[in-house]
Amino acid sequence: MKHTIILIFFLTFIFSFGQENENQPALDETELIELYQEKMDSIEKTFSYQHGKIDIDNGMATLEIPEGYKYLEPHQANRVLTEIWGNPPSETLGLLLPENTSPVSDNFTYAIEITYEEEGYIADDDATDIDYDELLTQMQKDVEDANPERIKEGYESFKLIGWASEPYYDQMNKKLHWAKEFKFGESETNTLNYNIRILGRKGVLNLNVIGDMSVLPQVKNDIDSFLNSVDFNEGYRYTDFNPDMDKIAAYGIGGLIAGKVLAKTGALAVLLKFWKVIAIALAGGFAVLRKRFTGNKTS
Repeated sequence: MKHTIILIFFLTFIFSFGQENENQPALDETELIELYQEKMDSIEKTFSYQHGKIDIDNGMATLEIPEGYKYLEPHQANRVLTEIWGNPPSETLGLLLPENTSPVSDNFTYAIEITYEEEGYIADDDATDIDYDELLTQMQKDVEDANPERIKEGYESFKLIGWASEPYYDQMNKKLHWAKEFKFGESETNTLNYNIRILGRKGVLNLNVIGDMSVLPQVKNDIDSFLNSVDFNEGYRYTDFNPDMDKIAAYGIGGLIAGKVLAKTGALAVLLKFWKVIAIALAGGFAVLRKRFTGNKTS
C-alpha cells in the first residue's frame, strides 16, 4: 500500500472512466472527496492503539504512555512508516502519537518512533568536550554522501539544514536529546527529526520525533514527558554494565549524535492535510482526461 494517496486516486480515475463509458454519471468533486475520506477512515479503523504501561522488547524496557498520547505496536508502526509514509524499511519498536491525531488524517502533527540499537555500552567521557558546530558540518557531509544511494533505491534526496535544538546530555540520568532540521526533495515544508537517546547496559533506546518544523514548540514543551516515559529495566540499565562481560561501543556521545543520519519523513502524512484541495484538483483533471478520451461531456 506504498504511496496510498496516489493509488486511491488512480483507482478512482479508472472507476470514473468506466462509469462514463457505460453512460453513467462520473464521480463529481464531492463524491471523490467522500470516497477518499472513506478510504482513509477504513485504514484508520485497522489500527489498535494502546495506553498505560507497555513492555518494550520482551522486558528490556518499560514505556509509560504519557498523558495525551497513544501507542502503536511494532507491526502496525512498521506499516505506517514504510507502506503508508514511504520510508525505507527498518526495525521499529512502535510509534507514539498525540491522542487526537491519526497517521492517515489531515489532523496529523507528528509521531515518535521507538527503536533500539545494541552496539554496546557507550562511554560518556567525551560529553563535555564536543564541538557541536564541527560535528554538524561532518553530519551534513555524511547526508550528501548518502544521497546517491537513496536516489538509486527510489527515495528522495534530503539535506540537513542544521540544528533545530542543540544537543543536551543529562549525565545523571544518561539521557541525551537534540533536534535536526531536514529538507526532503523539493518540499516547501522542512522536516523535524527530534532525537532522544536513553543509554543502557548494552545499547541505546531511541525515540525519534517525525513531523514538520511547525511542531517544534509543542515537542519542546513535552520533552520532559518523553524523557520520563521510558527507562531500561533492571539488568539492562547503564549502571548494570559489567566491564568483564559486556561489549563497549566503538564511539562515545559525539559518535552517537553523528551516527548514521537515517532521517525519516512523515511527508505523505503532511500531504494528507491538503487532501481536499488535491481531490478537487484531480477531479478537475479527471474531467479533462475523460473528455479527451471519450469526446463526451462530463456531468
